[in-house]
Amino acid sequence: MTRIIAGAARGLRLDVPSAGTRPTSDRVRESLFGSLESMDAIDGAHVLDLYAGSGALGLEAWSRGAASVDLVERSRSAAGLVRRNVMTVAKALGTPASHARVHESTVHAFLQRAAGPFDLVLTDPPYDLDDATMTADLTALAPLLSPDAIVVIERAKRSTPPELDAVGLTPLREKTYGDTRVWWAEPAQPT
Repeated sequence: MTRIIAGAARGLRLDVPSAGTRPTSDRVRESLFGSLESMDAIDGAHVLDLYAGSGALGLEAWSRGAASVDLVERSRSAAGLVRRNVMTVAKALGTPASHARVHESTVHAFLQRAAGPFDLVLTDPPYDLDDATMTADLTALAPLLSPDAIVVIERAKRSTPPELDAVGLTPLREKTYGDTRVWWAEPAQPT
């Protein structure tokens, strides 16, 4: 069961796709969002949830005070499920569902046409996503970030670390939770 951990929609259950996704565990989400709140990265933020799956990461941010969330999911069935989760969370928040937009698209195609800027990006790609695709997606993301943006990347512990410096991001921290590793980064500052 996946649920919203905190915020105005706390405890709300979310539907998850029956196959093809790997929802972030409650333990990892709780730690991740605790860290983001201590960085003051959520309240009023324009959030981008890439490889959304069920939308749990982006909807957690919305529940905790994000101004808007864009959720990108390429699977038609998963995107439909995210739309239903958006409606459920919007009702619990008493906020128009239009504050959370679902984009049925590949991440790279979405980033090519997106306007930004985004203040918080949550990216939890499938574990089998190859490094070249991950690097291309992060490269396309970098120009869409606000100057103080935070980018969170979740991957398998055994995955190659993302090439943050090569794509215009500066690493902030890294943490391992069992089989999952999470990196926090920010836009590189011009020299």
